[in-house]
Amino acid sequence: MFEVVEHPIELSRLIVAVSRPDAGAIATFLGTTRDHNAGRQVIRLQYEAYPEMALREMRRIGEQAIERFSAKAVAIVHRVGVVEIGETSVAIAVSAAHRDAAFAACRFAIDRLKEIVPIWKKEHYRGGEIWIGPQQGGPPPAREHFAS
Repeated sequence: MFEVVEHPIELSRLIVAVSRPDAGAIATFLGTTRDHNAGRQVIRLQYEAYPEMALREMRRIGEQAIERFSAKAVAIVHRVGVVEIGETSVAIAVSAAHRDAAFAACRFAIDRLKEIVPIWKKEHYRGGEIWIGPQQGGPPPAREHFAS
């Protein structure tokens, strides 16, 4: 399961998607909106994505996690649009035969997602707003080419 959604994320769906009879462990990660960043009081976050490319990269991350860590299955869901304080913006679930592999693959998946998946975050804080991360200045125009 790899999705970019405009609605709240249900972790239970990801857990069901990665459940396997040969998996003895499921590790999960939830990224949630916190109320502060860099000394600013955060009001909300807003995400934008290049969905087709994001899904392709998420699938590739899942394949790499399975190959590198002997994971059984990977699910990644990222939300776009406004994400209020306390709400989930990204969820990952990974199943594996053993907990060490599940934890390692889950950590790999979130770290890699933040590095390569074309999803952009705008932080709205008391007194202003700013794009956060390597996408400084906002998302590229839809016509821009992304290297694969």
